[in-house]
Amino acid sequence: MKVKSILFSVAVAALTITSCNTPQNIQYFQDMSDNTSIKLPDVNAITLQPMDQISIIVNSRNPELAAMFNLPYYTRRIGDSQSLTASNSVLNSSSQNISGYTVDSKGNIDFPVLGSIHVAGMKREEVAAYIKEKIIESRQVNDPVVTVEYMNLGVSVLGEVSRPGRYKIDRDQFTIFDAIGIAGDLTINGNRQNVTVIRHSGDSDNYYQIDLTRGYQVYSSPAYYIKQGDVVYVTPNDKRQRESTVNGN
Repeated sequence: MKVKSILFSVAVAALTITSCNTPQNIQYFQDMSDNTSIKLPDVNAITLQPMDQISIIVNSRNPELAAMFNLPYYTRRIGDSQSLTASNSVLNSSSQNISGYTVDSKGNIDFPVLGSIHVAGMKREEVAAYIKEKIIESRQVNDPVVTVEYMNLGVSVLGEVSRPGRYKIDRDQFTIFDAIGIAGDLTINGNRQNVTVIRHSGDSDNYYQIDLTRGYQVYSSPAYYIKQGDVVYVTPNDKRQRESTVNGN
């Protein structure tokens, strides 16, 4: 009977320690206070890379002339098992209209009338401005309006988040908070002090550790702005890791 009492006391003490340690690591930006001002990192807009897909639409007051610079629309059906979510943000799709260009291994796209155009390393607005300039130089259309949109750019958010998956990047400045927010935020079991961003670069992968409880560290990280193809992994906290073992309970 005495042994059972001791075991019960030890169990209660362990639970008490766990419950005291966990809450202090839940809150974001613990080093920030009211009226704190912090300089944001330099804007690091996404630049195009080989295998990226973009949509380029040319409009004009004369639609017939503008049509020469536009690809025809067609419908592509990927499969019923890959359905578009209600948020329209996950990079799965059923059937949709596609009119786009894939950047080849040399960083080029084959554009109607203008021919091969090098776009790798360019921002979306730079591509639009360059094509507009070339169209005007061709004297085919005097008032072109060029719109460039991303098609397949995405980020994978894995680990202890509410909705793990691959999500669409739909703007030029896409932050780590955008990626976490679109995945439904971290679960209560996510380690907010150990979020990893994996970024492919050339023939290697770069790993960046981010502590969400420290705002200054977040904003100064090279991974504050997400790039296409990044993987955001949220590590499980100690409680979740213990639960995964045979004697976790």
